[in-house]
Amino acid sequence: MSAPPPKSYNLAIIGGGIAGCLLSIGLTARHIPHTLYESASQFGEIGAGVGFDAHKVRTMALIAPEVRDAFLRCSEPPSDENPVWFTVRVGDMRRAGSDGVVSIGGELGRKVLAGEPVFNVPSRPGPRGGVHRAHLLDELVKLIPAHVPKFQKKVVDVTEANDRSGDVVVSFADGSSARHAAVLGCDGIKSRTREIVLGKEEAKPVFSGKYAYRGLIPMVKAVQLEGVGKESKVGSQMYMGYHGHVLTFPIAKSSIFNVVAFSSKESWTNAEWVVANSREDMLADFDTWCPTVKAIISEMQTLDIWALFHHPVTRTFYQSTPKICLVGDAAHATTPHHGSGAGMCVEDSYILSELLAETDSAGDLEKAFRTYDEVRRPRTSELVRTSQEGGMLYDFEGPEGDDLEAIAHSMKERMGWIWDYDEGLAEDLERARSILRQV
Repeated sequence: MSAPPPKSYNLAIIGGGIAGCLLSIGLTARHIPHTLYESASQFGEIGAGVGFDAHKVRTMALIAPEVRDAFLRCSEPPSDENPVWFTVRVGDMRRAGSDGVVSIGGELGRKVLAGEPVFNVPSRPGPRGGVHRAHLLDELVKLIPAHVPKFQKKVVDVTEANDRSGDVVVSFADGSSARHAAVLGCDGIKSRTREIVLGKEEAKPVFSGKYAYRGLIPMVKAVQLEGVGKESKVGSQMYMGYHGHVLTFPIAKSSIFNVVAFSSKESWTNAEWVVANSREDMLADFDTWCPTVKAIISEMQTLDIWALFHHPVTRTFYQSTPKICLVGDAAHATTPHHGSGAGMCVEDSYILSELLAETDSAGDLEKAFRTYDEVRRPRTSELVRTSQEGGMLYDFEGPEGDDLEAIAHSMKERMGWIWDYDEGLAEDLERARSILRQV
């Protein structure tokens, strides 16, 4: 069967992170001409571990089977026998008695030492789990044709061409420009394209009240730390406490122990989002925590604080003049507390690629963007809201307080709408196609 002819229009993708690469692969698979512009001199990702649930991995294959294969090359095959998202523990000694014992009431009714497992949050079967961001991006880049990316292209502005064609002109910091039918903004939480769509003030990310320390420890060293053990090679752990929590999970085929340690702050006044910190201050953030958490924190070599911002309210993901559509973090940057921010980029890329595959002329691009906005904005906005709630839940700041039974009930119930969405995504696409044909 011969491939369909390429579209008559050419699109610009702004940003070469995971979202931009996924979308580029999706457009390539559907014979949609485009150019990917990246401000850096090469592809690259900041941060370390990133997780994908089984539904998102299946959605990768819908973008293109090769995307799922790329993920599998970076991930450790999971056990599907009683899959677990996180094993949850109490890390903060203030929740324990003077003897270090945590009393758990209700159906969980028992006593454990601080740092020991309290309950598991069930996951879903299928390939899933944490990978190193840079490793995944390296694999995705291999799937993008060599002529598609252009580097050292920092976007300054996007304007409409002055010849009434409806085309857009993308202006870059190096003085050059490029003309396309429309722009797909995948340029992250500090997105320039988002500023153009919403205006600078409305586009600004908001501090979430949390900051994090991130660290990578060789697994051979991590399993020797007090209380960590070999189960951490295959399982994800969460240590809860007052106004903070600590996550650990294996990445890079279980060769690296990824650590994210969260703490709270009422406001963020520094212009920079990543700031240097002292080891003394980092240890002080966890000075009331159990020996296992202290051992993990002491081993971390990166002392920087990462302020966590998000986009709590976004009134639209697109504009018609000039034609711009926002994707991934540029549209709906979220906190990491539900582990689904990158996963929503996967869903975005699939839905938008499919809609553009049915859009034959540049004149119909606005219809595709409007439809994408209608279908995707409610779900992604809900993730931003509930992820914020999740961070408060783990930090004993939610309505449940430090009631471990209530927290367990909430954690076991709150992820289903994110994970169990294969049929929902198919229904979303059918609804989007129906809307596209009507508008």
